[in-house]
Amino acid sequence: MVKHLQSCKGSSLALEGENSEKQAGYFDLLINDKYSKQYWLIVEMKDTASLKDLDQFLRDIWLECCGHLSGFIIDGIHYESDAQVADEWMVPVKGMNIKLQKLLVPGMVFDHQYDYGSTTELTLSVIEHHLGPARKDKVKILSRNLPITFVCEACKKNPATVICLACIDEEAGLLCDDCRNDHECDEGMFVNICNSPRTGVCGYEGSTRYPD
Repeated sequence: MVKHLQSCKGSSLALEGENSEKQAGYFDLLINDKYSKQYWLIVEMKDTASLKDLDQFLRDIWLECCGHLSGFIIDGIHYESDAQVADEWMVPVKGMNIKLQKLLVPGMVFDHQYDYGSTTELTLSVIEHHLGPARKDKVKILSRNLPITFVCEACKKNPATVICLACIDEEAGLLCDDCRNDHECDEGMFVNICNSPRTGVCGYEGSTRYPD
C-alpha cells in the first residue's frame, strides 16, 4: 500500500498544482499496533504540526476512552502529555509542544503509548518527507486497514459484533448478535467491536470523529 500511494501521489500532486506558490512540507507516516500488524494507518502530516497534534489524532481515531496519559519515545527521550508527572520516572522527559520538523527524519521509527495501566502501544515509521500544496488540515488519512472480522466464540460461525469484558480473558468474550442474547453476563458488560487496536480495552467504543 505504501508503494501504491507513493505512485498515486505523484500523479495527484501534479493535478493539484505541485508547483503552485503555496507549498508546505509533509511527513508520510505508517502507524501500526506494536503487536498486531493487522491494524495500520498511513497518514500525511504537516511538518509544522506538533507531537501534541499527532497525539491528538491518534487519540481521536484509535485510542481515546478516559483521558489517560500518553507519550512518545523518540531516540530514548520521552515526550509526555503531562511532562511534570512523567518527570518522576527519572528518564529524559519533554513535553509535546515541539514541531515534527525538529524531530523526524525519513526512515526513523518511534513509539507511542496510551494509558499506562492498560497500555495500547503503537509503532510509527517515517516513510518520507515531501513538499505539496498547502492545506488547512494538519493531517490527512491516506489509507487504513479494513475492519477486521472476528468469529463468535460461542457459536464458532457468525461474525462477532460485541465483546463481553467479563469473559474476554476466558476466550468467550467475542459474541455475535444471536449469541449475545443468550449470554449469561449483563448487557452492561458489552462493548462494540471497532476498527482499533484498543478494541475491548478499558471499555473503548470506537471513534466518533473517524468512523470505521
